[in-house]
Amino acid sequence: MQTNLTPEYQARADGRAAEAILRKCVHCGFCTATCPTYQLLGDELDGPRGRIYLMKQVLEGAEPTRKTQMHLDRCLTCRNCETTCPSGVDYGHLIDIGRKLVDEKVPRPAGEKAVRWLLKEGLPSPLFGPAMKMGQMVRGLLPSTLKNKVPAKQDAGRWPTQTHARRVLMLAGCVQPAMMPNINSATARVLDAAGVQTVIAPKAGCCGAVKFHLNDQDGGRAEMRANIDAWWPLIESGVEAIVMNASGCGVTVKEYGHILADDPAYAAKAARISELTQDLSELLPALVPVLKPKLAQQPDAKKVIGFHPPCTLQHGQQLKGGVEKHLAALGFTVQVAKNEAHLCCGSAGTYSVLNPTLSYQLRDRKLGHLSELKPAVITSANIGCITHLQSGTDTPVRHWIEVLDDALA
Repeated sequence: MQTNLTPEYQARADGRAAEAILRKCVHCGFCTATCPTYQLLGDELDGPRGRIYLMKQVLEGAEPTRKTQMHLDRCLTCRNCETTCPSGVDYGHLIDIGRKLVDEKVPRPAGEKAVRWLLKEGLPSPLFGPAMKMGQMVRGLLPSTLKNKVPAKQDAGRWPTQTHARRVLMLAGCVQPAMMPNINSATARVLDAAGVQTVIAPKAGCCGAVKFHLNDQDGGRAEMRANIDAWWPLIESGVEAIVMNASGCGVTVKEYGHILADDPAYAAKAARISELTQDLSELLPALVPVLKPKLAQQPDAKKVIGFHPPCTLQHGQQLKGGVEKHLAALGFTVQVAKNEAHLCCGSAGTYSVLNPTLSYQLRDRKLGHLSELKPAVITSANIGCITHLQSGTDTPVRHWIEVLDDALA
């Protein structure tokens, strides 16, 4: 795609980066066919190709409007279009740049700004945990819109105390310990059973995704630097990997090297962090032969485990099929939806709060396809997807590592 940047954007690193991405686009429209919002709305401007044109116009001097901002806001950043694109357009990074440039020129209404501020400051805050506990105490009295965001209180279970020569570092996350603490402890127990010790750096916090994707990119980078500082002593002491059991965090941490590439103090460390980061499912090939003899009982092959692969796993990290394959090797019957398994469930970080109508349409569409499997349990690999899907079904929705942990118990 031919572009002619204005002098304003020619002088900016993000403008030049956007131009390099735009030039790969060949207008083919394959991305439109796999875009969830285009499928719901049928508007060219609510698909990747249309949004690319909008961003191109801004870079070439067109004045963005609230309508421009709305169409970019409606993007889930699911990156399904990247999986589909034959030209390798780096749409995820482009939409981050485009939103930032548009927000610089288009003021948001006060109410909208307040909600976005509360999300980006509240979710990573130390106060989130106490607030979640309070919400769980009065959960039955909450209106459905709030109740959907407050999962029932969960017992974290025991954290293993045995030490091992092999150690991995895990990010506890900002919301997961308060919302579903058993995911982290189940991860530690399963790894412990395989002879791997899980360690957590107490000073590591939010991965930076919440602020970064809400256009507080400086705030997001600050959180990334803080995590690098917290992790670095453990990396120097010899941890094998940084393991992510929330794919939304994982895709962000894997991009630290890209995001901080121009930071002279952190570029090299960020690149090393990205190299060491693995989704929990990437450990499964080595874990399966060790864990199989330790299963307390053979999984019931008649009980179908539905698996929803998060967008941040299958499109952001380009990891597809691993969970199903390796859990099957352990005796579980794991199936993805027969239709639209590649589509977003509508959670998409803070999207379900900022765009609830589209989000819940996608949720119900996803649950409809999953229900055809008649699953005993639905599993996923990201806290946001798990919470969002659970709000629309009575079928238990869990992280796949919890199901494996139960089988080992």
